Amino acid sequence: MGDILGGSGSAPLGTYTEAVDWINSLIPFGIRPGLERIEKLMEKLENPQRRLKFIHVAGTNGKGSTCAFLTSVLIQSGYSVGTFTSPYITKFTNRFQYNGEDIPEETLTKLSNILHPLVNEMAESELGSPTMFEVATALAILYYSQECYPDVVVWETGLGGRLDVTNIVFPIVSVITNVGYDHTDVLGDTLEQIASEKAGIIKPGVPVISCVTQPEAVAVLKEKASACRTSLYLADEDFNYEITGIENGLQSFTFKGPFRSLDIDIAMKGVHQCTNAAGAMMVLEVLRQYLAFMLDDEDVLKGFRDTFWAGRLEEISSSPRIVLDGAHNPEGAESLAKSLPIFYKYSKLNLLMGMLSNKHHESYLEHILPIVDTLILTEPDFRKKMDADNLHEIVESLRGKYAKEHLEIIVERDWGKALQLLKTITAEDDLAVVSGTLYLIADVRSTLLQQPDSEKGW
Repeated sequence: MGDILGGSGSAPLGTYTEAVDWINSLIPFGIRPGLERIEKLMEKLENPQRRLKFIHVAGTNGKGSTCAFLTSVLIQSGYSVGTFTSPYITKFTNRFQYNGEDIPEETLTKLSNILHPLVNEMAESELGSPTMFEVATALAILYYSQECYPDVVVWETGLGGRLDVTNIVFPIVSVITNVGYDHTDVLGDTLEQIASEKAGIIKPGVPVISCVTQPEAVAVLKEKASACRTSLYLADEDFNYEITGIENGLQSFTFKGPFRSLDIDIAMKGVHQCTNAAGAMMVLEVLRQYLAFMLDDEDVLKGFRDTFWAGRLEEISSSPRIVLDGAHNPEGAESLAKSLPIFYKYSKLNLLMGMLSNKHHESYLEHILPIVDTLILTEPDFRKKMDADNLHEIVESLRGKYAKEHLEIIVERDWGKALQLLKTITAEDDLAVVSGTLYLIADVRSTLLQQPDSEKGW
């Protein structure tokens, strides 16, 4: 690698901070759908992605939780697992994990130095500079193919599927958790269009598992799977589950698949997590049946029980009771509104929310307003934040139709002051919830856990 490091006369990045700053300096190149730049970058590195086995996970919601279930069960079953996810809510290194541990800072610096001259070289070409996410994806592939060699890589898409950078890989199995209205500015504003983008990860002969339920989206997936001559395992058609109870903090459900049934417990809260876990279980069944993965029931069940994913109906404080949930789109809001009364008993519900400016706020609020007593509107510390006064106007326009009669609304732009306010007004028998963008969740979480060094980003 010596001559690669010296290419283009680039000074190597000396520290971890310099490496992360360099990768983040590519953010202004934005999200540029398309695979030309990542293909070129991989070509320069002799296509290391071809040496790895990937489980490719796309979907509107539940990608992170599904990745967490798969990672936990596979590690518990004795496999070494790479996990590539986004966004991150405590540290940049979170996105590149090996057996549940972040990439070491010195390894990230070393790999950034391999990519640095190649990126500079491409910036001078007609293709232009790779984006931050393209460089992060390339770094993940280098990490797994040259440093730690996992048996399998759980590989989350960034945005969409068809033109998403992660689609450079040819997986052993693909997963499409669900389809809903998010990132419509990039993916299209009908379910068919969005489903078509997600279906872009379906590859010839690679089995695909999905929990998509809307008939128009299902039709798109079936058509693509048929064109690729591959098996599609669909929730409610090829596998299903039945929730059997909630006890001692565990949700129980019976999974019924094409090969067998199994009773599963999960500690992750939220009715939607049973759906995510059932989808993950179907993936594991395909690995077991067709790809000779050795998965003992005892390990599978323990892996599901032990799965944790930060910021998803996570109770972070008991006095006052504060729950964090990164619901940021209509489907997420619907799941949150359904789940809170099932998992918590409370007198009043006080909700702190901050959003990014490119989301479907009206349809989000339609689900949230009916359950809230006090709503505190704030602004996340992030460049695409939604103005709190604008959000307030939307809430007021919907108040008459959806809100409780006594709903109190407070606008506090400073999220730190808004959090203090939330803590102050939440009595012992109330419940406080922080929701909206994960960038707000990340800051609130690090404050409540007293982790001042926490980072966040996409």
